Amino acid sequence: MNIVKKNPLNKVMMKNMELSLLASGDGTEIILHKLYAGARWAMAPADDWTALEHLTVMSGRLLMASSAGEVVLEHGDSVNACPVKEHMIFTAETEVEFLYVTSQPQFHFYSNSVKDMMDLAIRVEEKDGYTSHHCDRIKELSMKLGKVMGMDSDELYIMNLAGFLHDIGKVKVPDKILNKPGKLTNEEYDIIKMHTVWGREILAETDNPDLIKAGEIVEQHHERFDGLGYPHQLNGREIRTEAAIITVVDAFDAMTTDRVYRKGMTREEAFEELSRNKGTMFHPDVIDAFFSILKES
Repeated sequence: MNIVKKNPLNKVMMKNMELSLLASGDGTEIILHKLYAGARWAMAPADDWTALEHLTVMSGRLLMASSAGEVVLEHGDSVNACPVKEHMIFTAETEVEFLYVTSQPQFHFYSNSVKDMMDLAIRVEEKDGYTSHHCDRIKELSMKLGKVMGMDSDELYIMNLAGFLHDIGKVKVPDKILNKPGKLTNEEYDIIKMHTVWGREILAETDNPDLIKAGEIVEQHHERFDGLGYPHQLNGREIRTEAAIITVVDAFDAMTTDRVYRKGMTREEAFEELSRNKGTMFHPDVIDAFFSILKES
């Protein structure tokens, strides 16, 4: 018998959540999740995964989105599936605590591939002159835009990962090129452009099915609607909608963020720049949807 009064068996702290492994045995795990307001978590299907998954809300308000729509879960409400057959995305409307029970080991999934990739993405952005908030802003705006454009919960979940990890391939770009204050040579720019391919490769190497799917989007996030982007010069409908969304959101954030070498544009100036490049650099449907959500905020 194990009695846990204060200290869990193991604990993982991420930016917007804390996960405490309370009990583990015979393949079953009981994990206490604490999500800060605005944080997201998901239950997702996976090949060869037949586990019972169950959560019970202990406190707070948790918004669950699935193919059936959205529902608010509060104290005592529970959700379970065996196995999970679709993505269910949970957003903490307040600070939330819930117990999660799974009949197959799951805890170290958090502390390994996904957490490691997110930590790496933050380090990349900091090296590139941004802050960790850049990753969050791209993720959050991409999710809002995806909902407006009618994406389902499965697509939103993968885009959530891709938005946060979009520039992870820059970890392979030499610092002297990534942080060069002057104009890049053609050879240096060719190296920078490889970060999209490297990003897909890094995520593929995790062998995590969801990160592999996210990598396909990451590889396309510098393609252009007119076919003049990179790495594969895709155009129009050849480009994944998720990638087209991240392209617009990333460009807007880059334009409106202060950098060491320049002051960011105003929102109005950035809107004008996006409008000028609608249908050339940017997918016109994505631009229209983007304006609709930002002009309301």
